[in-house]
Amino acid sequence: MNAMPDIAPPTAEDKLRSCIEKLTGGRVISLQRQVRWRPAWFAEVRRGDATLHIHVRGDRNSDILPFPELRREADVLEVLEQHGIPVPHIYGMCDDPNAIIMEAVPGTRDVSQAASDAERRSVARQFIEAVARMHGLPIAPFVARGIKPQTTPDEIALAGLEAYWPLYEKNKKGPEPLIEFAVRWLRTHVPAHRTRPAFIQFDSGQFLFEGGKLNALYDFEFSMIGEPLTDLATMRMRHSYEPLGEEFRELCRLYAAADGEPIDVAALRFQNALFSTVSCMQIAGRVSAPSAGDPHDTYLEWDLALKRVLVLILAECMNVQLEKPPIGATPPGGNAALVRMLTDAVEHIQVADDIQIARKNSALNLVEYLRRADEFGPWLERMARDEAAPFLGAAAAGPEFHAQLESFVRTAGTEHDEKLLRYFAAQAERRVQVFGPTKIGRSAQHVYLPPIE
Repeated sequence: MNAMPDIAPPTAEDKLRSCIEKLTGGRVISLQRQVRWRPAWFAEVRRGDATLHIHVRGDRNSDILPFPELRREADVLEVLEQHGIPVPHIYGMCDDPNAIIMEAVPGTRDVSQAASDAERRSVARQFIEAVARMHGLPIAPFVARGIKPQTTPDEIALAGLEAYWPLYEKNKKGPEPLIEFAVRWLRTHVPAHRTRPAFIQFDSGQFLFEGGKLNALYDFEFSMIGEPLTDLATMRMRHSYEPLGEEFRELCRLYAAADGEPIDVAALRFQNALFSTVSCMQIAGRVSAPSAGDPHDTYLEWDLALKRVLVLILAECMNVQLEKPPIGATPPGGNAALVRMLTDAVEHIQVADDIQIARKNSALNLVEYLRRADEFGPWLERMARDEAAPFLGAAAAGPEFHAQLESFVRTAGTEHDEKLLRYFAAQAERRVQVFGPTKIGRSAQHVYLPPIE
């Protein structure tokens, strides 16, 4: 008697095809995974005489997200679409694998592709006006979908910090003196006069345009109810590596015109500091204690750049003029030969598909970073300890140095704020000077804070 042939279980793509067809009422004619750090696919669906372009936003399966449920983002997008905000249309959810099935909006985020300066400025104006309209929406429909309301000045100003705080405490694997310093400063400098909550994207500055027309705002996984100036603050950070199409000060002027109120510069800077802080909090545990499968080079890149942004914006908030510390010459690291061997070994690994090529490049980025760490790491640690000695004393040379520094930061009075800021700024800037020449360090080299006024 012939044995029955083995039937392979359906793949993730097989399940996605079935779900897309059920939600759209069409037939999937192509499904292609994107080469990026989170699961995502583009699909084309034939429905009658029409072809639908679909984007599948997969689950990151990450514990660095304050709102990990994909359904939450889909709910938010549905509310925004109902209120006339340009966002991708949601077809529905796929449960296995967990994913949002949404419209693939045509266009680009790259404003350098605008046909002219006039078109670029027009897109920027359309974007900022859409953000202002979003901030003017009633918050009740979002609360009805489970978004947490905020009412008091502290709740409004610190919404992002409180959203990330449980995750930070859960994932924290070691001392984080700079983050603890920033958190203490934020909690003691809340703009108490800001009392109007709004629905905010929280990671703003992401949009698509085509032919001079803004087609959509996208990426609302971090959205919440809070201080509307938060979105301008996040745009300010994004502008240094993803230009928004217009000078930031002009975006602020356009927003004020659309909103009907002048920009509260101090409150905007506060939110700039808060967003920088929670961005550092989000990845702190994964940098100090990485997990298998993490996008390690991406996390290191973010950590380096975000800590530089954080000290720069805190200096701006505190009206402190920072000085760039010098970096000295160091001898080759003790593991220079071993690092060269590792580089050679990774370079000779043969890979065939785009995803494996991306993983190989990621490994080479880490080896390049490791080479600089081998050369400069002991010097960076020595400078950090020597410069902490004036306020830590003998503990700066001890085995619990980093824990002692965090403890001091948590309890220090405000009279120590400027001294501590200058200390952390020096360490952050030295790291940028050391790792800036690497691929992981390029983002940090380009960090700057564009003028608000």
